[in-house]
Amino acid sequence: MATSAVSIPAATTMGAVELAVADLDRSAGYYGREVGLELLRREDGRASLGAGGAELLGLVEEPGARPAGRHTGLYHFALRLPERADLARWLAHAARDRVPLLGMSDHFVSEAIYLTDPDGHGIEIYHDRPREVWEGKVASRMTTDPLDVASLLGELDDPASEPFEGLPAGTDMGHVHLQVAEIEDAVGFYRDVLGFELMAELFGSAAFLAAGGYHHHVGANTWHSRGAAPAPNGTAALRHATIVLPSAGERDRVAARVADAGQDPEAHPDGVLVRDPSGIGLLLTAA
Repeated sequence: MATSAVSIPAATTMGAVELAVADLDRSAGYYGREVGLELLRREDGRASLGAGGAELLGLVEEPGARPAGRHTGLYHFALRLPERADLARWLAHAARDRVPLLGMSDHFVSEAIYLTDPDGHGIEIYHDRPREVWEGKVASRMTTDPLDVASLLGELDDPASEPFEGLPAGTDMGHVHLQVAEIEDAVGFYRDVLGFELMAELFGSAAFLAAGGYHHHVGANTWHSRGAAPAPNGTAALRHATIVLPSAGERDRVAARVADAGQDPEAHPDGVLVRDPSGIGLLLTAA
């Protein structure tokens, strides 16, 4: 697998995603009740939600916005839970409170549950297997098999009565999976400009990239979006994903590589905003 002449720091992580939604009350309620995020702040048509006091999601109201559909942008954002029992607890809550799910999968590197919000934004809630299980095996072993639900719920004494009080402190944004126009262009940007390592590629229709040997911080696919354009105004869509660099200096070095590639990074109150070849916004911030 080809490597890049540039690299992003191993300590790079993903931060909050910001989404446009049609109805802020509806969406904030959904992410509180069904997903289990806590409302941190709400003002001027924007709500900030997270876990343990850390922001993981920003919602910006665009009244009447249409679902994004087959445009480039978000496929799903992925909330990573600290312990396997946390994922079991969330699944027990979903079953008990009848939260509609899209699917449940065993990816070898992780166990994951999928759902979608009222605007059609995809959500993954997952827990990683120990790194020693999958490290060095991502390209050959990362797959999609059925989740062993009985084994997962076996983490709990009694799933039917297990209390659920929201997502625990320590929940973070494990990765963001994007719908892009072309895989080759996406890899050329995320690997050769930003500096992520290409961990796996699937038949030219999906790619998984990461910092520090993680299985993936960024996923990209063309399953529904090959050759597509960004969602137009008035659409419930991804406004930006956040890439957290370990220092301001590292953030500025990455932004400079984007500028050298011919793009004009935009100033943002929280960092520097750049765009990938599909027009997807990426907020570069410092830890």
